[in-house]
Amino acid sequence: MDIDRDACLRAVAAKDPRFDGWFFVAVRTTGIYCRPSCPANPLARNLEFFPSAAAAQSAGYRACKRCRPDASPGSPEWNFRTDAVARAMRLIADGVVDREGVPGLAARLGYSVRQVQRQLLTELGAGPLAIARAQRAQTARLLIETADLPMTDVAAAAGFASIRAFNTTVAEVFALSPTELRRRAQGRPAVGAPGALSLRLPYRGPLFPDNLFGHLAATGVPGVEEWRGGAYRRTLRLPHGPGIVELTPPQDGELPVTGHIPARLRLTDLRDLQVAINRCRWLLDLDADPVAIDAALSTDPLLAPLVAAAPGRRVPRTTDGEEFAVRAVLGQQVSTAAARTHAARLVAALGEPVDDPAGGLTHLFPSTKALADLDPATLAMPETRRRTLAGLVSALADGRLDLGLGADHAAARAELTALPGVGPWTVEVIAMRVLGDPDAFPATDLGVRQAAAGLGLPAAPGALALRSAAWRPWRAYAVQHLWATGTHPVNVLPREDSV
Repeated sequence: MDIDRDACLRAVAAKDPRFDGWFFVAVRTTGIYCRPSCPANPLARNLEFFPSAAAAQSAGYRACKRCRPDASPGSPEWNFRTDAVARAMRLIADGVVDREGVPGLAARLGYSVRQVQRQLLTELGAGPLAIARAQRAQTARLLIETADLPMTDVAAAAGFASIRAFNTTVAEVFALSPTELRRRAQGRPAVGAPGALSLRLPYRGPLFPDNLFGHLAATGVPGVEEWRGGAYRRTLRLPHGPGIVELTPPQDGELPVTGHIPARLRLTDLRDLQVAINRCRWLLDLDADPVAIDAALSTDPLLAPLVAAAPGRRVPRTTDGEEFAVRAVLGQQVSTAAARTHAARLVAALGEPVDDPAGGLTHLFPSTKALADLDPATLAMPETRRRTLAGLVSALADGRLDLGLGADHAAARAELTALPGVGPWTVEVIAMRVLGDPDAFPATDLGVRQAAAGLGLPAAPGALALRSAAWRPWRAYAVQHLWATGTHPVNVLPREDSV
């Protein structure tokens, strides 16, 4: 494990919340582990540092009751890194170990079980089972404190095989029994209906919400997404059944060092809670390190004023990679409105109905299997795009193209590039919003080129791509600033409900 002790000590001394989730601080004399920003002041000689909560727990430390390190944002590394460890961490967060075991995780990564365990132990100080156990403990705490459920139901929903394992893990990690945790919880939001939960998604600030939520709302597919009551709402395809999430942006002028996005989840099965949370965090890019990104982009004198005017821009992503890839093809060389219309027709014809008593959501986006059975001739679009869509769906259906959270980025890019009709724009947009590549750069995008010309940058794609090298490895974030120079609705929070 590569831990720079001096750097960690400086972060702890500064109580800097930007490092929460990057590493964890354990105090030998008390047997607890904390966030770097914990207000406690232990002696430096008593501190030990771990790259993951699971490693601290495996070493025998319990979570601090004061700073709640289990509720800190995730490490940004698992967003932008593409190696096997990062892919494993994204898959574990998405519940793969709970559903498929370590052999399933290894199979998705293309490694043996032994190789996966060795790599995670070497870098994180904990194996996949320990990391999944730490995640289950976090999910259990969330359910204990926010849902009026019997503890047996909480244990099952959090992924524990038995109530005994649930009780033991909670006591070991939090030094409190499940009943004591519930008793200590203050102001728990009431559950309005079976499977409905209110919670908060932590992030590192600042967070600029306009383009993030504006993009999701302006490009939303009717029936699958909507803007209602000042919040973005959408349906979720989850392992144990459909879900609905409602995400509310920070209020005007609210740019704290750290903060939370209020979320309301309605799930068919509470076992999908952690998966839903993980996908919402990915959607909103909540584990990013905006201070580091903004500092890097601000070194360019042409971008610096844009960054200063809107610090904390994030990349709007997706909760379903296959869905977004289909929508990207539907949006080739057409307006946002036309792309929404094409997608809405597919949803009405092939989407799975959902019940939404709190709004106007009606369907899940069609599955790859449903799209594979579609006759392309029925689509009201040019023949070339029909063939492109059919080729994409075929590659997704037979497994040649993997766009999941554990996807190999290089392999996905190569497979996309090989598909007829999928050009650089489509590849880069999918890399940016599905794969989470922070350096994706659609140099041929019209909005990017127009913004570049307005700033005095080269507008030709080749020259612009060369000039953009100065923004690496954060070009996807530079794109958000470039897009925001225009007047498209994706750049602003909507003021009225979508229809």
